[in-house]
Amino acid sequence: MPVIDPAKVPVKTGSIYPEPYASMMKGRSSLRLGDAGGLTQFGANLVSLEPGALSSLRHWHQNEDEFVMVTEGECTLIQDAGETVMRAGDCAAFPAGSTDGHHFVNRSDRVARFLVVGTKAPREVATYSDVDLRVEIADGRARFTYRDGTDWTGPR
Repeated sequence: MPVIDPAKVPVKTGSIYPEPYASMMKGRSSLRLGDAGGLTQFGANLVSLEPGALSSLRHWHQNEDEFVMVTEGECTLIQDAGETVMRAGDCAAFPAGSTDGHHFVNRSDRVARFLVVGTKAPREVATYSDVDLRVEIADGRARFTYRDGTDWTGPR
């Protein structure tokens, strides 16, 4: 079993989101630990959020489960029902198909980190709860659409 040295894993920044949403992810970075270990059936990413940063747009997955464990600091989980402050050791699970959109925001004054483990479905659709946007992922390619399935050309 190979040991993964996080110091040797490239830091991923930026977003695949189209603008204006990509710019909203400033202050978020991740280490793709599962990829670094050669995993193909699920992802394991260590996400870092600077103070004020968002993990993503609030979203839900059609085909992929997600599990999150806060490893350092404090962040706020935002879902349909409201907000929950999470600290190191706190966990959350998001089953595939549950339409309760979620994301994390770091409202503290120091870096927060959490581990995200999720399945890698061959085809995935993620829907963004607060904006008219969804992404279809197949064969490693992302296609952004409006919720009605028409091609995304910008906020409307």
